[in-house]
Parts: sequence; structure tokens; C-alpha cells
Amino acid sequence: QVQLVESGGGLVQPGGSLRLSCTASGNIFSINDMAWYRQAPGKERELVARISNGGTTTYADSVKGRFTISRDNAKNTVYLQMNSLKPEDTAVYYCNADINERRIPWTSKNYWGQGTQVTVSS
Repeated sequence: QVQLVESGGGLVQPGGSLRLSCTASGNIFSINDMAWYRQAPGKERELVARISNGGTTTYADSVKGRFTISRDNAKNTVYLQMNSLKPEDTAVYYCNADINERRIPWTSKNYWGQGTQVTVSS
């Protein structure tokens, strides 16, 4: 079993910045892709950014140039640096990871964090 725990959400004014963190713990051998999703009330969950084990990144068009995803494999942690925040960035942000578990070779399992609220408002 693996657990993902996010932190760093909060209330900021438009133009402000936040840095989200997500740390995986538990029965981990290695982690493949890690990603951040977000979901606003009444909307579907959408991919914000994804980073591969090797560091290849992809971003939603709406956040390109403003958000940066990174990871620290030694800490089993993924980050999302959010700059120039806009009110439309307001959502619950969820960490996601594809994880290879110890003692379970040749397969992987997808996990979600509990979510952290990001509110951008003046």
C-alpha cells in the first residue's frame, strides 16, 4: 500500500505564487510518472502537469510559462511551482503517481493524493 500526501495549498491574491509538494510513502520500490491534476467545482478533473521518471514534462496550455513541475526521486516527492496565479487557477489540486511496489515485480499501480485547496482571490 502507498499513500500520497499533498501540502502547500492556500489562499493567494492574483499574481501571487504557491509551491505544492506531494510525498509518497509506503510499499514503494520505484515511481514512474508523477503528475498534478486539478478539479474546480462543477468541472471535470484535468491534467495540469506531468513529469516522467527521467524528467520529461508536459503542461496544460493554460499553465504553460507560469507553472513548473519537478521531482526529487530520492525523496519520492513531486513539486508544482505556481507563479502568476489567476482566479481561474482556483481548484483542488491532486497529486497522482504510478508506482512500482516492493515485492510485486513487473507491475505498477496508480495512486491519488487527498487533494489540497488552492484559492486565488483578491
